[in-house]
Amino acid sequence: MDTYEDPATWGPEPVRPRWSLALRFVATLLFFPLLCAFWLAVAAVLFVVGLFADGIAAVSESFGRGYVRFMDDVLGGIARLGSWCVTWPELRHEGDTAYYRARVDKAVGNWTKQASAPREPKKARPPVECEIPRRVYRGVGGRYVAEVALAQGWELRPTDVRKEVRLWWSAASHPQDASVTDTARDS
Repeated sequence: MDTYEDPATWGPEPVRPRWSLALRFVATLLFFPLLCAFWLAVAAVLFVVGLFADGIAAVSESFGRGYVRFMDDVLGGIARLGSWCVTWPELRHEGDTAYYRARVDKAVGNWTKQASAPREPKKARPPVECEIPRRVYRGVGGRYVAEVALAQGWELRPTDVRKEVRLWWSAASHPQDASVTDTARDS
C-alpha cells in the first residue's frame, strides 16, 4: 500500500470542528436540491443536443466518442460541486472510529460478496474492480480499508487515498473460467 503514496496520507483524516460541519450541513440542505435540479436540467439539454448530434455521430465515430466524453465531463463536474456537502450521518458520527470501521467493513464486504459470486450464464461477470470513496473511510483512514480488503482477497490498485481507495479482486481469474474458455476454444 505504501508503494503508491506517502504512508502519512493513509491515516485517518483529522476531526473537523462541529460548528463547521453544522454550517456545511445547513448549506447542504439549501444547496443540494438546487444542485440536483441544475444537474437534471443540464442532462436534459445534453440529451436533446445529443439527439441532433446523433446524425453527425453516424458519419464521424470520433465525434460520438468526443460527445460522450464531453457529457461525462460536464455531468461529472456538476456532481463534484457537491463534494463539500455534509450528510446527517457525517454530522452525527464525526470522530467516531467504530462507526467508520463498521462502514468500511460493510462496504468491502458488499464488494467481496458481489465479486466472489459465481458467474451466471448469459449475465454480466461479477465486478473485479471497485473504489471505496473517502467519505466511507474518513474516520479510520485508507490503511484500514487496505487491511480489511487484503484480508478478504482484494489487491490494491494505484490510488489517490485523498479521494478513494481502488481495489482489484485477486481471484478474478477463476480456474473454472479458464476451463470454460479452454473448452470453448477446443470446440
